[in-house]
Amino acid sequence: MESENPQFEKDQLRDERGAMDPVAPVFSTGVGIDAETIKQISQAKNEPAWMLEIRLAAYQTYLDLPMPKFGPDLNGIDLDQIKYFQRATDHIARDWEDVPNDIKATFERIGVPEAERKYLAGSAAQYESEAIYSNLKKDLESQGIIFMDTDSALQKHPDLVRQYFGTLVPADDNKFAALNTAVWSGGTFLYVPKNVHADIPIQSYFRINAGRTGQFERTLIIVEKGGSVNYVEGCTAPNYSEDSLHAAVVEVFVKKDGYCRYTTIQNWSTNVYSLETKRAQAGTNATMEWIDGNLGSKVTMKYPSIYLVGQGATGSMLSIAAAGANMHQDTGAKMIHMAPHTHSTIVSKAICHNGGRADYRGLIKYTKAATKAKSHVECDTILMDPDSASDTFPVNDIETSDGTIEHEAHVSKIAEDQLYYMQSRGLDEATASQLIVMGFLEPFTKQLPMEYAVELDRLIKFQMEDSIG
Repeated sequence: MESENPQFEKDQLRDERGAMDPVAPVFSTGVGIDAETIKQISQAKNEPAWMLEIRLAAYQTYLDLPMPKFGPDLNGIDLDQIKYFQRATDHIARDWEDVPNDIKATFERIGVPEAERKYLAGSAAQYESEAIYSNLKKDLESQGIIFMDTDSALQKHPDLVRQYFGTLVPADDNKFAALNTAVWSGGTFLYVPKNVHADIPIQSYFRINAGRTGQFERTLIIVEKGGSVNYVEGCTAPNYSEDSLHAAVVEVFVKKDGYCRYTTIQNWSTNVYSLETKRAQAGTNATMEWIDGNLGSKVTMKYPSIYLVGQGATGSMLSIAAAGANMHQDTGAKMIHMAPHTHSTIVSKAICHNGGRADYRGLIKYTKAATKAKSHVECDTILMDPDSASDTFPVNDIETSDGTIEHEAHVSKIAEDQLYYMQSRGLDEATASQLIVMGFLEPFTKQLPMEYAVELDRLIKFQMEDSIG
């Protein structure tokens, strides 16, 4: 059903991402980073000594590691001018009414409390560096599910955090993983006990408000044997003349017969560098699914990985990337098969318009133990104009002789015969093009809860409104 006031909807979408909220932090370490900054962060959070040791060691690793030598140009971001820690409020609210009014208005504007009431099992919101709200429905809490920000988990469940923290993504994995480990703050901690099922989505929402700000959430998800969870996160930031940095680390552990779906919809503004490291491990007969949508940012570098370590483990990645003017989406996936009869699927969809660039970068690896492994990769891109561009950089590293791997890639323009047919039925070119694009993205959108699919449709149309005609 169409809105009675479509211009209002466009203005609302611009406001959701393009307006700064009038919120001053209650504490900030200021601009720049050194060992003292890291000590300040750890002290402000009242962390155990072992976490400070991890942070300081990671900071030295960060100093020693070079910037990535592949992918997009990162010279535009000055890491010495970033604000590495900003606390927006002095407490985490468990009741929505206790959230500070200015912050609450932001999340109400983008539908977080409404979504929680209608169809979420739990919801959390992070503003700048730390969580400001977290809530889990009582029936799931009574089954032993733990859902909170990672800072709170460090205080309440230190042994669990220490057991898993940094085991899938060590600090020396890459420069931005080291930086995250040194200055991490916030993020989601989600623990699902044995044979417990959380099928209704649990959501976290991340907001960068101020310019020249870094957001370094650290997310840990553990699904015990036979458990299942559906986790969704969304991200936004307003537009600034100054660049901001989002450098998250995510570690997901899915034990035997477990299931996890991790859905991300990122709608960053075009002044954000989104440089993330996301990695999962799937045990025997476990299933791990990444559903990944990238609709904004100046630069995105993100390649979610799944280590298929148990026999019969399954991994899948379904992603879309929409790149417009002054945007470079460098995304993909990595599937590492380390056991027999493992299976992986990667489906990547990209749309480039107004001179945007979207590249696919992926890895399929079979170790010698990955006998009878199977993998299928699809990369499809639509170029909306001659100035847009896309490349595919697949790597297949195969150490066994009896596995199966398939790879196909297509780069195309919108078919003239499709446009002609739809225009002959009375549609204008812009509407016809939008329908073709949404049909192209249908494999992705049909995997989302209905409310997310509707919102994604709105965001895609909004981003592409100047691409045709």
